[in-house]
Amino acid sequence: MSKKQFFLFSLVALFSFVGCKQEKKATNMVQFVKTDVVLDYGSEGGILVPGKVEAAEDANIAFRVPGTILKFYANQGSYVHKGQLLAELDSRDYRTQLKATEAEYKQVKAEAERIIALYKDNSTTENNYDKAQYGLQQITAKYENHKNQLADTKIYAPFSGYVEKRLFEEHETVGAGMPVISMINKDAPEVEINVPASTYMLRDKMQSFSCTFDVFPGEVFPLTLISVNQKANANQLYTMRFKLADLEGKKPVAGMSTMVSIRTHEDSHNVTVKNTAVFTENGKCFVYVLNKDVLKKTEVTVGLLLSSGRFTITSGLKAGDVVVATGVHHVKDGQQVKPLPATTSSNVGGLL
Repeated sequence: MSKKQFFLFSLVALFSFVGCKQEKKATNMVQFVKTDVVLDYGSEGGILVPGKVEAAEDANIAFRVPGTILKFYANQGSYVHKGQLLAELDSRDYRTQLKATEAEYKQVKAEAERIIALYKDNSTTENNYDKAQYGLQQITAKYENHKNQLADTKIYAPFSGYVEKRLFEEHETVGAGMPVISMINKDAPEVEINVPASTYMLRDKMQSFSCTFDVFPGEVFPLTLISVNQKANANQLYTMRFKLADLEGKKPVAGMSTMVSIRTHEDSHNVTVKNTAVFTENGKCFVYVLNKDVLKKTEVTVGLLLSSGRFTITSGLKAGDVVVATGVHHVKDGQQVKPLPATTSSNVGGLL
């Protein structure tokens, strides 16, 4: 064998050795996966739904007669008691009208009483008696109506609360039934949420309710269910309304946003996983459970999708199980993997 042939043979053998070593190394590489720990449903705070604080009672108050606003007796933001005068119209025309009707009423009434007395003495006909009676009824109704119209030139607070807004100014003319003042009740406000059909169907299993506010960090406000609308709104959502408890004098006000937690009787039996951990095959749901670095494809029963981005699981998993959180379509049953190390302050993004 010449030196040239020997050199070529040695070079081929070297490359073959290196290639086999690299292929063996590649074969022995273990895939890293991002994992998630299965949690108790209770630790998730139940079903979380955004809501809004509403006044326990609000009202748009209007005059029952048209006219020009003479004066307001309550400013925006003022606290008023039930029955307190809020505003009045210029009542001069109504007073003049009532005086004219009152004079007419007295005249007709006197004439009717004279005819009724004559009828009792058999000194007039029954026809005259009937006319007197009908005439008196007509003028009495007219008189009472004009008295009511004069009284309706003033509006009073229907309940104790706060003046939310004045919708007109003094000396402006308003029509009958046109709101001029809006009020909100002083009582404990209420919380309103809108839930999808999947949550609405659990209404008979709902056990307790509470809510939290960013403005009251760490505080949990108990809620009492008031009503559940049986018909969906235009967005195909069902409205639920709750009474908000006063927690040590901390009373949220109307307009505040809140997060409502709904717990059901089944909370203690369910667990949750990230929604990205669940995949479907042939109409069934599965996750990959990590057991001693080996993946096991496990069938699960999925319940609700929570606002935290997690699914409730009603069967197939238990709290504490470790599952593949992402990339479930790039691994397979029985595959050996390694969980990615947890991200630390010195390993931002988990790159190290």
